[in-house]
Amino acid sequence: MVDANQTFVIVGGGLAGAKAAETLRQEGFTGRVILICDEREHPYERPPLSKGYLTGRDARDSVFVHKPDWYAKADVELHLGQPAVHLDRTAKTVRLGDGTLVHYDKLLLATGAEPRRLDIPGTGLAGVHHLRRLAHAERLRGVLSSLGRDNGHLVIAGAGWIGLEVAAAARGYGAEVTVVEPEPTPLHTVLGPELGQLFTDLHAEHGVRFHFGARLAEIAGHDGMVLAARTDDGEEHPAHDVLAAIGAAPRTALAEAAGLALVDRADGGGIAVDASLRTSDPDIYAAGDVAAAEHPWLGTRLRVEHWANALNEGPAAARAMLGQEVSYDRVPYFFSDQYDVGMEYSGYAPPGSYDQVVCRGDVGKREFIAFWLAEGRVLAGMNVNVWDVTEDIQKLIRAGARPDPDALADPSVPLRSFVP
Repeated sequence: MVDANQTFVIVGGGLAGAKAAETLRQEGFTGRVILICDEREHPYERPPLSKGYLTGRDARDSVFVHKPDWYAKADVELHLGQPAVHLDRTAKTVRLGDGTLVHYDKLLLATGAEPRRLDIPGTGLAGVHHLRRLAHAERLRGVLSSLGRDNGHLVIAGAGWIGLEVAAAARGYGAEVTVVEPEPTPLHTVLGPELGQLFTDLHAEHGVRFHFGARLAEIAGHDGMVLAARTDDGEEHPAHDVLAAIGAAPRTALAEAAGLALVDRADGGGIAVDASLRTSDPDIYAAGDVAAAEHPWLGTRLRVEHWANALNEGPAAARAMLGQEVSYDRVPYFFSDQYDVGMEYSGYAPPGSYDQVVCRGDVGKREFIAFWLAEGRVLAGMNVNVWDVTEDIQKLIRAGARPDPDALADPSVPLRSFVP
């Protein structure tokens, strides 16, 4: 039982933190719930920042997890625009940027991640951008619109999900786009060369230029404005704006200063948590992009920077804070929309973990499902413009299914028939 006089504090104003607060109330917690956000905005979701909101398809209000009046109705106390600057585990307090001390009985760290920065000359120019926050997306949306009107050039460092989604959005506005990527294909470490080429071809058909096997070495400018982007192999690309999309780093400073166990950056970084999302301190939990959780059936520690993980880990952590038995074992999942191609990926198949890729459907028409296998066992699946199959794909993965590859590639054979 949880004492109604207890105070549960959540640090982080993203999806994980907001859904944790919602879950505490849904589960009947009647104590104080305090949500601390370092942004002045109410908690919002991040996928629209590189998808619907950035393209202009969705309104600004669509990004918010709850309507602003929900927090008062749910009796969730908000500290907006106040970073948490110090965590005292002995006194069980969090100090905010304005000096306010907040006491907690249970604490959830949902501090998210921050964009990695380019360490090259020229990053201080006005036309250099990152995309992580709503303010970034608002600014970039205006930039892309201007570039489209003026036939301007955008150079993107990094061909990961954010880089590719922004490239698609930029082409939608009419901007010229060049993507610089050190690997031989986009998404090389996520999808491998077999499927990475798919995204090369997709973007090339829409006018995006790729420069593979290189990194940005310098951003040249004049009077504070970007003029060109130079790569480490000596090439120069015209540019009016540059987007750094080279990944994100978990925001662990608060946890590290408090002495919580962390995961080494070489292993993905993050706050180390068990399957119940509890940290090395029994009264502190972590969820979302910052949490590196022990996965019960994958047998490894995962830190997942995707929407579905924040959506589900926040509520799981809330239930664990309430003393419920929690074992977070969901199949990793993410999605992307680029031009007329939508895809969903389920599972976990890091480089070197698989020995075969099997496709069913029409790869040329970009209507297919790809499966990553290791010794015949399905590790992951990606459906491209094929819908309502995610549940079946995840059942295959959970079951450790070892289907006949020829049958797996045959669209006439139901996926559910492969589940033992």
